[in-house]
Amino acid sequence: MSSTAIRSKDATSDARVGKLDLKLEVVTIPVSDVDRAKEFYQNLGWRLDADFSAGGSRVVQFTPPGSECSIHFGTNLTPVAPGSAQSLWLIVSDIDGARDELVKRGVEVSEVFHFASFNRVDPAGRLSGPDPDRRTYASFASFSDPDGNGWLLQEITTRLAGRVAGDTTYASVGDLSQALRRAEAAHGQHEKRTGQRDADWPSWYAEYMIAEQAGKELPT
Repeated sequence: MSSTAIRSKDATSDARVGKLDLKLEVVTIPVSDVDRAKEFYQNLGWRLDADFSAGGSRVVQFTPPGSECSIHFGTNLTPVAPGSAQSLWLIVSDIDGARDELVKRGVEVSEVFHFASFNRVDPAGRLSGPDPDRRTYASFASFSDPDGNGWLLQEITTRLAGRVAGDTTYASVGDLSQALRRAEAAHGQHEKRTGQRDADWPSWYAEYMIAEQAGKELPT
């Protein structure tokens, strides 16, 4: 047995479990025409990281704006059929704005919708329009690349508790701007409740924004 192997019965008692970072780096997208796929993802405004050939294979890699995970596609990378990658989730802070951006780039994208349940397969489970209560995690839009690989936009404005660890970061100017607007609105309600102006509003904003992104209880 290899010295690096960990037996399953020891997995939960190993003190090291949960302390080693495992960062999802790349997802492989199966395509039939590499140049056509490259043009599509480049038109989305995604960053082209690499395009190289070696040993009879070709690798093209793109990274969506603000994402720590990339996609790559090419030749001799995966045995699965082109178009078989489905439910590839892209998280956005503004579902309407994200959809509008795709439309401007000539992408055929669905209307904004929400699900009747956790069943993501049944087409009848898709209900028109964003979530009626505009809950975080609950509004979507979808689109596909030329091979039929399916992408799903999901609007998240507040993370579930424990979902975010580490420093508070924002993927774009737009995300930070939206977070500041939410903090401003909440702070306005805070001042109404206290009946006085809060001179230390920057500290309140900071506390609110950090708690919101970490999914913790928001200050009032």
